[in-house]
Amino acid sequence: MEAFEELSELSEAMRQAAAILADEDVDDTSSSFSKRSSTFLNVVALGNVGAGKSAVFNSLVGHPLLPTGENGATRAPISVDLARDSSLSTKSVILQIDNKSQQVSASALRHSLQDRLSKGSSGRSRDEIYLKLRTSTAPPLKLIDLPGLEQRIMDESLLREYVEHNDAILLVIVPASQTPEISSSRALRIAKEFDSEGTRTVGIISKIDQAASDSKALAAVQALLLDQGPPKTSDISWVAVIGQSVSIASTQSGSASSDNSLEMAWRAESESLKSILTGAPQNKLGRVALVDVLAGQIRNRMKLRLPNLLSGLQGKSQIIQDELVRLGGQMVSTAEGTRAIALELCREFEDKFLLHITGGEGNGWKIVSSFEGSFPNRIKQLPLDRHFDIKNVKRVVLEADGYQPYLISPEKGLRSLIKGVLELAKEPSCLCVDEVHRVLLDIVTAAANATPGLGRYAPFKREVVAIASAALDGFKIESKKMVVALVDMERAFVPPQHFIRLVQRRMERQRREDELKNRFSKKSADAEQSILNRATSPQTSGQQSEGNLKSLKDKLSKKEKDVPEGSALKTAGPGGEITAGAEPQYVSKGTSPS
Repeated sequence: MEAFEELSELSEAMRQAAAILADEDVDDTSSSFSKRSSTFLNVVALGNVGAGKSAVFNSLVGHPLLPTGENGATRAPISVDLARDSSLSTKSVILQIDNKSQQVSASALRHSLQDRLSKGSSGRSRDEIYLKLRTSTAPPLKLIDLPGLEQRIMDESLLREYVEHNDAILLVIVPASQTPEISSSRALRIAKEFDSEGTRTVGIISKIDQAASDSKALAAVQALLLDQGPPKTSDISWVAVIGQSVSIASTQSGSASSDNSLEMAWRAESESLKSILTGAPQNKLGRVALVDVLAGQIRNRMKLRLPNLLSGLQGKSQIIQDELVRLGGQMVSTAEGTRAIALELCREFEDKFLLHITGGEGNGWKIVSSFEGSFPNRIKQLPLDRHFDIKNVKRVVLEADGYQPYLISPEKGLRSLIKGVLELAKEPSCLCVDEVHRVLLDIVTAAANATPGLGRYAPFKREVVAIASAALDGFKIESKKMVVALVDMERAFVPPQHFIRLVQRRMERQRREDELKNRFSKKSADAEQSILNRATSPQTSGQQSEGNLKSLKDKLSKKEKDVPEGSALKTAGPGGEITAGAEPQYVSKGTSPS
């Protein structure tokens, strides 16, 4: 276990070195950085259903945590993040959830996992089950138990998600009864695909006790342990284990009350393996040997990666030295020089910040969107219809105590309406301030990340971001006060000219409506007259001749009227007697006039 403690410290140091090479903050505890944690201590189990993957992991942990057997088949990826705490007893298991610790029993945890795996119709899921545990019996590893390779859920994408990490140890688990056909093992083929040189692969031969009577299987196991197996297996370190059947089952028996019961169980496992595999190397038998082989493989993997990290750090150091020379390396040794460099970096940060805002780079466009999009939408959502409802307007106007004598509009009532509406504008205005404040905070972080100089001084970068964020918090408070004051100022200052303009606009609108109405009525009359003219203008030839005769008759009668009147007395006869000039008198026959 001491070897694993050293490996854990070395793994953390290499993680920090990789973070420095990537210009990341080593002390950053954000989720984005935690995803880039080292994978040197990751152990991924590969094998078919029933190969004994969960039993091997239980043996490593020292507690029967993972479900095993036919009803406990792994149907979803299970990730167990182990931390070693030597102050705990060998029977204690501490479950950590969201920075909270809770002591649990191994059986309760196993049953909970079994229920979760079997829940649903198919019981299969691609979602990982994550456990973070503290115990005194397990090495500080992250154990990843994958479903059996022949299951439908184990497709190429899920395999790559866990196996493709180029520092994770691949644990190829094969039952002893299947070792004669080890060359056709899919787990071995996958390990060779992702680790062709075998620098991060460890082979596990499980269930030795179940193949104790199979001489062919035992011979194949002996060959693998002596590095005399097929060519595909020659560059892989193999370890034989019994697994849960001895190390865990014996721990749960009557010897469980002893503090060193686990060590006794693991020692018993080794002795049992020695009796079955008489010619096998003793340093490749049992759980203790498995821990040593894992530690050696992790150490070898670190040795392979360390030169690249060291050369990268040296190159990074040279870049920083050159940058210091460019900035004035001798200035760093004095307080004035340090201030000068700090001011220079602050100017770079300011330029990046302004570029994000004025140039639209990054999230700068969101500020314009807040004023032109979100703020008008909030204003439109105000309940203005209810406020300007005719009943509400009548009520407000009637409650107003008098009118200005020189205005037609009820000024006080309208003032009250306007003030009420402007009061509603305070909340959208304050929300706009909050939204812009959030955007500015994001821009501060983005500008700091985009400033090359700040990336070389991570503590100073954190201080700059903290100072800028604190300043923005102060500006937010002042901005809200200013917004409220501006709204109150608009509410308080409603000049009489406003109401005069209201009347003028109303009269102008009435005048335009009258003009439109008159124009429409005139157009209607003209159209009607035009229709009548078109209806009477065409005449037939008979109508024309009748008209001519009528006009001729009128002319003749006019000429007769124009003849001058003579004497009404007329004479006739040879004697010249008067025969006309008076009304004629008719007498009957036989009478003579008197």
